Amino acid sequence: MTGIPMHPDMEHLIAARDAAGPKGDTPEQQRAFWTAYTTALNEPHPADMKVWDETVPTTDHDVPVRLYRPADVDASAPAILYMHGGGFMLGDLDSSDAVAWGFAQQANALVVSVDYRLTPDHPYPAAVNDCWNTLLWMQENADRLALDPTRMAVAGDSAGGNLGAVMALKARDTGAFKISCAAIIYPGTGLDQDQESYHQFADGPGLTRAGTIKYRDLYLAHDRDTDDPYARPIMAELSDLPPFWVHSAEIDPIRDDGRCFAAKLAMAGNHVTYREARGMIHGFMRARFKGAAARHEYDLICRFLAEHLAKT
Repeated sequence: MTGIPMHPDMEHLIAARDAAGPKGDTPEQQRAFWTAYTTALNEPHPADMKVWDETVPTTDHDVPVRLYRPADVDASAPAILYMHGGGFMLGDLDSSDAVAWGFAQQANALVVSVDYRLTPDHPYPAAVNDCWNTLLWMQENADRLALDPTRMAVAGDSAGGNLGAVMALKARDTGAFKISCAAIIYPGTGLDQDQESYHQFADGPGLTRAGTIKYRDLYLAHDRDTDDPYARPIMAELSDLPPFWVHSAEIDPIRDDGRCFAAKLAMAGNHVTYREARGMIHGFMRARFKGAAARHEYDLICRFLAEHLAKT
């Protein structure tokens, strides 16, 4: 027992997990479980939203992406690169469809959701390369996609939160373009798994410490203790980054990944807002259609994105 009461909205996530059946042991079985779980919580995008799929060509892989354009967005729209969660092993363009279209609708932006390569077949840096190449593609195709290349944000949850932080680092380090802001939600930033939250919430509910260790070892297959900041952004030098929204769940083994990363951002002189969803568990955004409190947490993320993308 954690000693912290779980918010009633989280019961919807627990029920969906229970209904999805056994999680299984193989990646294929776990992906089938993830599909059943996420499908139960998704809702369709607004009927007047334009949604279509494309591929991003790279030297060794064509990256599938899905684009979401609200009906009333300007011709030169702000844009968000969205990276889904799933421990770098689970997830696709369908699993977090409702998160992506919600960002588009509420931030009034074009959202590009990226179907990056997954472990165990594709450990680090495959996912980083796919997301970075998609950002470059968005810049290069700004006119065709009718997006404003000077107003681009990154957003991601869980493993996607790690990737969102890395995209901000790479944009800074390369000088390729400027990111307007970054929103990372219950992110895994590469903190050592002996921190307090990993033990306090080792058995979940939902994500467990054992699960985080498995995901880490598959992602960082060649060196789980690496200091590479693009693999573990908690290890990075964090100055001169865009405004960050860091949003953790209180009842989550990787809660301290968000807490520590936000603290390091602040100490490095960045503008950072840290929020902790009280009584909520990993994945709370998925409960927004079921509960007002979860919806409020999601709305705050969208408000941050909208406010920073509105600036010129």
